[in-house]
This record gives sequence, C-alpha cells and structure tokens, in this order.
Amino acid sequence: MKDPSDDHLLALIGQGDREAFRRLLERHARIMLSLAERITGNPDDAAEVVQEAFLKVWTMASDWRVDGPAAFATWFHRVVFNASIDRRRRRPWIPLDEAPETVDPAPDGVTAAMLRQRRGAVLAAIGELPERQRDALLTHYFAESAGPEMAVRLGLSVGAVEALLVRARRALRKALIRRGITGIGDVS
Repeated sequence: MKDPSDDHLLALIGQGDREAFRRLLERHARIMLSLAERITGNPDDAAEVVQEAFLKVWTMASDWRVDGPAAFATWFHRVVFNASIDRRRRRPWIPLDEAPETVDPAPDGVTAAMLRQRRGAVLAAIGELPERQRDALLTHYFAESAGPEMAVRLGLSVGAVEALLVRARRALRKALIRRGITGIGDVS
C-alpha cells in the first residue's frame, strides 16, 4: 500500500511495526512540532512534548479504535495541544550556572556537634539540680505550665512555685557557667 491511512498504520504499529511508526511520525511530526513550539515558546520543550506524544501513540496503538469518537489526527492534535499547555504552565527550566545558589538551613557538622555537646551539658546541669528545682524547671519549660496550673501539678502554692523557679534558674546558671556556657545564646 503506497499511502496507508493513519488507522491502518496504527493497526500495524499495534503489531510492533517500526516502519509504520516511522511513516506516521514523518506524516505528523513537523506540524505537531510547530504547534507545540507556538504554545510552549521553546523548541526544546516542544520537541519533548511531541516525543512524549509519539511514545503514547506507540504504547496505545494496539488499543486504537477505528470507529472511535475522533480521527487519529484530531486526537493526536489534542494530545500535543494539552501537553504543550501543561508544559508552558510549569516553572521554566534555567541553566544550572544561572540558578540561584541555595543555602542549606541545617547547621554544618561542626555546629551540629557543638549543639549536641551543649545540649548534653544543659541536660547534665539540669540533672544536678535538687529534685524539686529540676521538676519546677522541667514542668515550666517542657510541659509549658505556668502559675496556678504549675502549682497544682507540683502541689505547691503559686508563690512557692515562683520562688522555686528563681532558685532553679540561679542554680542552673551556675552549673552551666562551670561547664563553660556563659550566655543564653550558647544554649539552643
């Protein structure tokens, strides 16, 4: 057959005929590339869209229905059109050398090690406090309790809790200074 129809070529492609696929590609590629480039505004994106569309043709050819709702050319035009619109909506690619430098927000290895060491020192200092002071600090800072609620949890009056917290903070500050931590900025 000299000039087979798209439907006939699709039937052959569905059987794995590469020559039929080449003929279908030659018949439709140029016009689809033109369409895709007009929509995407980028020849590289257009080529990728059309390549993906032809891959879809290769994989679905065996399922193509001659009596379907649309002719192949109409269906293929819609596939390329929609894929081109989707590609245009994506954030544009920029060359790596033009990309802004991103900064990793995580601390570097040395900083992370220092933070772990400081946290260990703080926990050790808290562990040295008398039990009631330790309970008051942990309840206040880690259970996020204050005032009357904290007094109820610890079984003390509000005034006693406040005095206990003052003593606990002083004792903690002294214990941290012995460990070389002199300011609140030293503790994370």
